[in-house]
Amino acid sequence: MADVVVRPVDHWPELGSLQFVSGLDVHSGGCALNTGIALHALGWEVRVEGQVGDDILGDYLLRVVERHGMATSGIRRVSAGTAGSVALVTSGGERTFLHYIGSNRIDQAGLKAWQRLPSARHLHVGGAFLLPGLDGEPMADMLQTAHGMGMTTSVDTAYDFSGQWMDLIRPVLPHVDYFLPSYLEAKAMTGESDPERQARHLLEAGVQTVGIKLGDQGALIATQPGGPGGFRAWPVAPLKVAVVDTTGAGDSWVAGFLDGVLRGWGLPAAALWGNAEGAACVQATGASTGVLDRAGLLSLLGAQGRGEEFDRLRSHGQSIC
Repeated sequence: MADVVVRPVDHWPELGSLQFVSGLDVHSGGCALNTGIALHALGWEVRVEGQVGDDILGDYLLRVVERHGMATSGIRRVSAGTAGSVALVTSGGERTFLHYIGSNRIDQAGLKAWQRLPSARHLHVGGAFLLPGLDGEPMADMLQTAHGMGMTTSVDTAYDFSGQWMDLIRPVLPHVDYFLPSYLEAKAMTGESDPERQARHLLEAGVQTVGIKLGDQGALIATQPGGPGGFRAWPVAPLKVAVVDTTGAGDSWVAGFLDGVLRGWGLPAAALWGNAEGAACVQATGASTGVLDRAGLLSLLGAQGRGEEFDRLRSHGQSIC
């Protein structure tokens, strides 16, 4: 999907009036594409699967995917307009979205196309709750197919405008290795306000590992060592940087975290790596403009005084998972 980023918007203008802003930019967006761009920057070969409209925004997104060196063969063009959001960004960098689902409404032809998943090491689904036709049982089937092909799986969520929350996501959870919602999304799904209680609830629903994005509070990672009944959680502190725009921060965190776990690091090291990529993202306007490669993230961690902590966490490897 495409993001139109407008800033700053600290107050909604009176009806029928006009309000000046200092910036209006068009960027690529959507959880899956944002995460894919960041993963590609981190050295992975990435294939994007999705739908765009047969319009100027669809043309733009295809060029973005090609420019970042990712295959476009998994992207379908449909008659609906390309999905998009207007991101209203405050002076402090917080964003609020006006969203158009458009081409992200999945029909039977789309589902049939994705029954033939390409061979891969990992399948990530971005934007659960914003994919009508794929959300729920069809998504569970896709993830189960991926497991059958030897892939690990992850799911990132968005805001559920339908209000179904847990009723819609519950069939998906037993097929998810890494479930990666934001704090507000986890709260809506579980009814819990404490991140550890949120994580326990989601693990009990069948997820293998939960990563809850806590914004400027960092992240919480939790898993069940030894199977159901066990519980271990790690809060991981954020990096303190000047925030320009938080659009895409969570998607960048997901990319950093997945880069870490796919490289065999322990969960806390992967979460800190995700915090670094999220911190890089928020220092620029747009969801993918500020993402860094591995050398850039190591430099950022060092500049933040977190390099030794990262080395210590990484040296533990899988033993602390």
